[in-house]
Amino acid sequence: MNFLFKPFDSDDYRRVFWALFWLTLVVMLIGVGLRSPWPADEPRFVEAAREMVANGQWLFPSRGGEFYPDKPPVFMWAIALCYLILGNLKLAFLLPNAFCGLLTVMLVYDLGAKLWNVRTGRNAALLLLLVPQFLVQVKSAQIDAMVMCWITVGCYGLIRHFMLGPNWRWYFVSWAFMGLGVITKGVGFLPLLMLLPLGFYAWRQQLYRPSWKWRAALGPLVMLAVIAAWLVPMVLTVLHNGSPEYTAYMNNILFKQTGHRYANAWHHIKPWYFFIVSVIPWLWFPLPFLAVAHWKTFVAKIKADPQIVILLAWVALVVLFFSISPGKRNLYILPALPIASLAVAAALQGVGQRRWFEWLVTGLLWLVSGLTLALGVMAVMEMPWLLNKLDEYTDNLAAFGYFLIVMAVLWLVILGWARRSFSLIRAGAMTFVGWMLFATWGYQLLDSVRTPKAVLQHTAEVIGNDAQLGLLHFKEQFILFSPLDITHFSYLAPLSEQERNAWRWMQQGDKRYLLLPGDDKLQCFDMSKGQNMGTAHRIDWYLLGADALLPTCPEPERVEIYHTERPGKWMAE
Repeated sequence: MNFLFKPFDSDDYRRVFWALFWLTLVVMLIGVGLRSPWPADEPRFVEAAREMVANGQWLFPSRGGEFYPDKPPVFMWAIALCYLILGNLKLAFLLPNAFCGLLTVMLVYDLGAKLWNVRTGRNAALLLLLVPQFLVQVKSAQIDAMVMCWITVGCYGLIRHFMLGPNWRWYFVSWAFMGLGVITKGVGFLPLLMLLPLGFYAWRQQLYRPSWKWRAALGPLVMLAVIAAWLVPMVLTVLHNGSPEYTAYMNNILFKQTGHRYANAWHHIKPWYFFIVSVIPWLWFPLPFLAVAHWKTFVAKIKADPQIVILLAWVALVVLFFSISPGKRNLYILPALPIASLAVAAALQGVGQRRWFEWLVTGLLWLVSGLTLALGVMAVMEMPWLLNKLDEYTDNLAAFGYFLIVMAVLWLVILGWARRSFSLIRAGAMTFVGWMLFATWGYQLLDSVRTPKAVLQHTAEVIGNDAQLGLLHFKEQFILFSPLDITHFSYLAPLSEQERNAWRWMQQGDKRYLLLPGDDKLQCFDMSKGQNMGTAHRIDWYLLGADALLPTCPEPERVEIYHTERPGKWMAE
């Protein structure tokens, strides 16, 4: 059997390519520009990108003027570049991941078509579009969707070189995108794990031998050159400046957030089996269910086709890599998802229906539709217990209920109208309709309560637009959405240090106020003098003026004051 190249109908390839392209583009772009950045992570990256454009400092990302040392800058560069071109932050911040999602889907299709046939490529791309974790991430402004894309390009280049090559151009492109992945989020090197099964088959079965030449050793140099494009200017700037802030940034980004975080994670601690038990069966639906439903065929195809084994071995190595670290989040294994979809589609090409699988998926679709309808009816009735559960997501429970009812009715219509089609076709149609509704109507319903805009606007009305507002114990969205000048006292400092610096700052000028959570216990301020500005993210926020200052306050160990001029002016653009 020839595993190196399988010709396909180019006309059929193009027809399916453009159909998938436009379908994916619509799914990716629907809702772009219709909502603001939402917590937890989006406001952090968007504020850093906004500050890059505002102050011209692109090498060191910052939030509220203070360096943000947790992630390399590439993702924030992408948002900032879109903002610079479009001049509209609300439109720009979702675009990088939308285009990364589109590229990832098309790469999976192309690989499936070239390695096997057009039908396999199409099925792999559609499976990827169906998996919940994929769509949730590519339609958000979190960093993981972008690093998934770069890792997929890295895998694509290695596969083109070894399985469809030799193709040295794609080989070196692969290494370049690994470097880009590293300076996006440290794990961009993960395609390297594919060299292990590729090397094994070259050694034991003499496959892909022409692709293993001395030139392959130059790949790491390409990756290092891409990393150096950011790393060298950053390090030289730190060494030239020599300040503690710059040095702390370099040490954090190069050491604490890489090997130390992997080996000695300090949060999101989960057991070793977390991804296998709690993520893959549910967030990668329907991939594991398909493998179980067609287990005999799945195993037979694996035994017969080394290409499938190599892809699945890489997926397993990625899951193992993240399972070893004590710190785990469900999106860590997202980079393995595109190749997993490709491998499952290849292993199950040409299989028929399994009755129990069809019943299982159909039952789940009816259950989800029914529960959504019931929840919508209860929301319209404004049941108090439901209001308490959903108060972080909507301030208009009845309107949210009508949204759920419409979505459930459309899903039920799809289930009835397409009842004779494959269950996954019905699931795909429901997914498409669900995202169309959620990314338009749903975004509009949720936007007001997923941001602190109302609290900050009320604060501006109370103290006046010429006042200075300080923040204590806050999240990045309180900077991003503020129509007022913002001062804070180090996001990274303990609350006691923030408070002491805030006390000093308020004494040094007029019309200075503090906004902070109402349940904070302070030593330098009288919280009884606070004025409630409203609720954001289930927390009541209070405004303190000069009358809340206590006579004395301990000196801070370190004076830290960061000022940002009217960060929320982008909302009027």
